[in-house]
Amino acid sequence: MAKRYRCKLLLVLLTLFAFGVQGQVRHRGIDVSKFQGSINWTKVAKDSTIRFVYVRSTEGTSIQDPNYKTNIKGARKAGLLVGSYHVYSSKTTAYQQMANIRKMVKKADQDLAPVLDIEGHHAGRLYMERVDKLLELMQNEYGVRPVIYTSERVYKLHFANKKYSKYHIFIANYRGYPTTRFTLWQYTETGHCSGIKGYVDFIRIHRNHSLSDIKMPKPKKKNAVADSTANR
Repeated sequence: MAKRYRCKLLLVLLTLFAFGVQGQVRHRGIDVSKFQGSINWTKVAKDSTIRFVYVRSTEGTSIQDPNYKTNIKGARKAGLLVGSYHVYSSKTTAYQQMANIRKMVKKADQDLAPVLDIEGHHAGRLYMERVDKLLELMQNEYGVRPVIYTSERVYKLHFANKKYSKYHIFIANYRGYPTTRFTLWQYTETGHCSGIKGYVDFIRIHRNHSLSDIKMPKPKKKNAVADSTANR
């Protein structure tokens, strides 16, 4: 009896913990690239829990995702908020990478702040001056701080200090709730979604944040008085 009671108690505690973890996040999104193939965005948008999508645009100096423009256009047309992500390369300069991003990612097509994707294999060997310069160039181009996507290990090694405290962090952790601060959490790479064949990455937003925190700034309205004066 005692053993059975302990098992039931453990099950209850695990269930409560699971609900507690889920309670830390809200809203759901996905991120996609050419590896998802042709996507039926109308079907994707019918899932009311999916609110936004990040689309792979570029990598390094010359790689451009062949499905980028189709995905951006299709997702927006279906009513989803969209943003773009660039995969960082340690082999080329910030200026070269920014030139590649600029060719593909148009400010007018973005609803969400751009993401700089720094994969886990960069742990321990990031040239931070180059990273900082690329973050600066992206902010200058799009008028908003980029979101930094990375693993917990890379975050702890390179981004946990005060210098990056104003950046929103996008953490990839498929094993459990992140142990670092985050705004976005990529919690699985094996999700399934209507309209997409095969696996897709799913994203949640921390409960203390919302989509408005990572939205692109609204275009500044022209000063009516100044315009009137200029036309005299």
